[in-house]
Amino acid sequence: MRIMPILLSLLLLIACQPKQPVRQPIPVAEDTTFLTGTFYIVRHAEECPGPDSVLTAAGNARAGALYRLLKDSGLNKIYTTPYRRAVATADSLRIRLQLDTCFYQADTSGESFIYQVTRHEDWGKRILVVGHAHTIIPLLRSLKVSPARDSIRDTEYDKLFIVRKSKAETTLKEISF
Repeated sequence: MRIMPILLSLLLLIACQPKQPVRQPIPVAEDTTFLTGTFYIVRHAEECPGPDSVLTAAGNARAGALYRLLKDSGLNKIYTTPYRRAVATADSLRIRLQLDTCFYQADTSGESFIYQVTRHEDWGKRILVVGHAHTIIPLLRSLKVSPARDSIRDTEYDKLFIVRKSKAETTLKEISF
């Protein structure tokens, strides 16, 4: 007879359990800015020998030329690798225009850059990207453009690639400065 009250208590406890809520799907609105924006992609300026070197006098002059070229372009942010030569290439723009700088890892796929732009919600903006000879072409490809070249020469510092991406089209322009 003692078992009867225990069984009734268990049944009552089970019957009082709340019903599991039915999951309602949440509609996801299409992100209208993902993979869009204007990207100014440049190799760092001329550097001194060494693994994490500073700019030469010619490199400082080229960084100044980049500043004069982009100072009125409406830049919103700078993405650069953490190397001193890359940071110094964009420093005058960063300081003068008071722009935030984000770092990405120099890789040969462009994935680190895409990840950081997504993480910081910077799609749809005007971004200066400072890279390296072996990362520029992969960066361009990660933005879904097809450059006319396969590589950047080790002695080539004067190219600026402008990628304009909208939902409708993507354009690539290469200029020398």
